[in-house]
Amino acid sequence: MANGGELAELFIEDSASTSIVCEDNKIEQVISGRDIGAGLRLIYDKKTAYAYTNDINEDSLLTLAKRIRSAAKGNKETVLDMTVRRPHIDFPILKDVEDVAAGKKIEKVKIANETGRRFDKRVRQVKVMYQDGRRKVMIANSKGEQAEDDRCGIVFVMHVIVSDGTTIQTGYESAGGFMGFELFDDESPDKVARAAANRAIMMLEAEKAPAGEMAVVLSNEAGGTMIHEAIGHGLEGDFIQQGLSVYSKKLGEKIASPLVTVIDDSTLPAKRGSFRFDDEGTPSQRTVLVEDGILKQFMYDRLSAMKGGKSSTGNGRRMSYKYRPIPRMTNTFIAPGKMDSAEIVKSVKKGLFVKKMGGGEVNIVNGDFVFEVSEGYLIDDGKIKQPVRGATLTGNGPEVLKEIDMVGNDLGFSIGTCGKDGQGAPVSDAQPTIRIPKIVVGGTKT
Repeated sequence: MANGGELAELFIEDSASTSIVCEDNKIEQVISGRDIGAGLRLIYDKKTAYAYTNDINEDSLLTLAKRIRSAAKGNKETVLDMTVRRPHIDFPILKDVEDVAAGKKIEKVKIANETGRRFDKRVRQVKVMYQDGRRKVMIANSKGEQAEDDRCGIVFVMHVIVSDGTTIQTGYESAGGFMGFELFDDESPDKVARAAANRAIMMLEAEKAPAGEMAVVLSNEAGGTMIHEAIGHGLEGDFIQQGLSVYSKKLGEKIASPLVTVIDDSTLPAKRGSFRFDDEGTPSQRTVLVEDGILKQFMYDRLSAMKGGKSSTGNGRRMSYKYRPIPRMTNTFIAPGKMDSAEIVKSVKKGLFVKKMGGGEVNIVNGDFVFEVSEGYLIDDGKIKQPVRGATLTGNGPEVLKEIDMVGNDLGFSIGTCGKDGQGAPVSDAQPTIRIPKIVVGGTKT
């Protein structure tokens, strides 16, 4: 680092992927590709200069260095004595996706398509998406650190659209994680297809959701939308330091019910947000963000940690070598409690049972949110009754987290791709069954 700076970092990536899409009862897309490249980053005065190339020969990398050299200050010399970090955990891949023929991958897609179409005569459209990837990365920096990671991921997604002639509903189901083709040993294409189709048909037959303030039980199958959006993004280091989060000045304060502990953990086997090292070479770790309702920690990459006088929590992630790393969630969840989920439902006289959450919007500055319910049911006298459609949940993250008064022992995960600053990152979210005694439910029933 002849021109100075606080950190120089080289990121080299070799990735291969396959994407298959079936729509309108035919295979619309089969794409296999490989991308190799490198990114070079210099942090100086807590600012970043970044350049990348898809040519990783020595001359090209030297050219990259020259392009960012003008941004550096001073004449401090740094000698790199690279020590390769060994992974502290391992994620065995049983069936490498690169060893599976394209025909077998297409076969899984066709099975799901056929199952979805045969499920009910009201099925109008089916879309199946398969995607896998193998990503090998090497990170080296001016601190004398070098790390390597080999990541294998797979995702299988099913959309089913149904109609009775007047009403249209959509069902969605997905499966995947940090694993290989062994995904289909537990999550068969039939299973994923039936789940999506059944959800669509159920919502087609559902009543319109009532509106008003009521008790809501979120199932462990609901997905972690609530925790990911209502609190997760607000605990990312860059948002904290920019003053864009409602949680910016609340470290050490009570921000949730004493029953709520929130964890971000990239060491979990087979989960979509897991890795051995993050994209800055920091070992993966388990970070307790909220413990018994008290805000304990934020999520940092190297730059935000540097700015805050902290250590990276292993949350520096980038979509590819073309992007600089930023603080991102990995596998984020509410820790399980002690209650049986059935007892939680029984405790509600009248309310809403949310089995599956949809999309939504969150204002991280003040914590306000609106979430869609893609599969919901009325609770009457402690029993789950008829399905309802068109429901939304409206509230404020910190307030709702403080309201949670029951937490189940049945942690359940869902997968997704989180978007931030134009970058997508594979993540998973989870929660056990939880009860919110009062929250505003939006509905269309008059």
